[in-house]
Amino acid sequence: MESTRVDRWLWAVRLTKTRTDAAAACRGGHVRVNGRPAKAATSVTPGDEVRARVGATTRVVEVVRVIQKRVGAPDAVTCYIDRTPKPPPTASAPVAIRDRGAGRPTKRDRRVLDKFRSGF
Repeated sequence: MESTRVDRWLWAVRLTKTRTDAAAACRGGHVRVNGRPAKAATSVTPGDEVRARVGATTRVVEVVRVIQKRVGAPDAVTCYIDRTPKPPPTASAPVAIRDRGAGRPTKRDRRVLDKFRSGF
């Protein structure tokens, strides 16, 4: 077993929940094998780079082992090397919280909120 379909491999290594989802991602242009758009029947072999947009993230993996049947999560992780870049750090700003049902802010409350939003 030296190669298999990309939709079947994505499902087998648990990058997608169902094989139908994997095939739909291929049809939608969300899967690339070695930099080229991949159809569901595109073959993958060890050493190939697969880019798949799963949800809101783009996963970049290198195929290490080709499998055809779905396996458990610990076994599935051994079938690829995850080369997904780390997401950029997000600056978390403090959030102004008001009690629910407190009504409209008073003039003083608005001034405090404006001062808080402007960065002190």
